[in-house]
Amino acid sequence: MRNSIKILALLMTVMTSASCIKEKLEVTYNKQEDNISKYIDSALNKNEEYTATNNGGSNRLTLVQGEGEGLKPDGSITFYYAGYTFEGSFNASNLFGTNRQASADDAGWKLTDGEFEALTMNMKDSRLLPGLKSGLEGVKGGEECEILFSGKYGFGNKDFGIIPANSALLYKIWVVSISNE
Repeated sequence: MRNSIKILALLMTVMTSASCIKEKLEVTYNKQEDNISKYIDSALNKNEEYTATNNGGSNRLTLVQGEGEGLKPDGSITFYYAGYTFEGSFNASNLFGTNRQASADDAGWKLTDGEFEALTMNMKDSRLLPGLKSGLEGVKGGEECEILFSGKYGFGNKDFGIIPANSALLYKIWVVSISNE
């Protein structure tokens, strides 16, 4: 009987601890989403030509409108990108990856063998983060945008290279072309 009580107490402690961790993580994600909303609202107030789209936890701030039909969930896209961790504002020093020379230069990256070429991906590619995939859906050829999402739709609770676990992310995207065929 005594062992049963100890086991029950241990289980309750573990469950309470897991619940607190989950609750703390939700608070973190909610704060990130609030910061993203404030960032987008501020950008929209500064430039009336910008537009914002929310899709599946991802937010797209369109800076330059594209042309033609929007990218569908099974389409392909050719684009340049610059990925940043997002802590409430844009900061070039938070760059973690890019295939665009100007973005690398802005962040002070000195690469000796970097190839800066447009990337082509199918939207069904499993390497696309959920937040990036949702944010890209609907983009048009020639569009320039920023896609922002909380860590919930990024790498989650795992560090990924230099990206800390649960980081909100901002991707600057320059769409070269899309294909829905």
